[in-house]
Amino acid sequence: MKKRNILIRIFFFYYDGFKNMTVGKKLWTIIIIKLFIMFVILKLFFFKNFLNEKFETDKEKGDYVIEQLTKTNYINND
Repeated sequence: MKKRNILIRIFFFYYDGFKNMTVGKKLWTIIIIKLFIMFVILKLFFFKNFLNEKFETDKEKGDYVIEQLTKTNYINND
């Protein structure tokens, strides 16, 4: 018997597993729908492109991001 490539064996392992699922197919469908909602729908409606709204050039955007990343916030305990 000729040995198959390890990647092909891994592919067929998962392919056969998913093909023979019953409840798992429904669960994977629910997971994919939830991921679609989280990454596509929510991004479109709730997460606006802040940098494009505030800045015109890539340099301004880059400078703002660097400033925000390197800014230190000291808490004054007076």
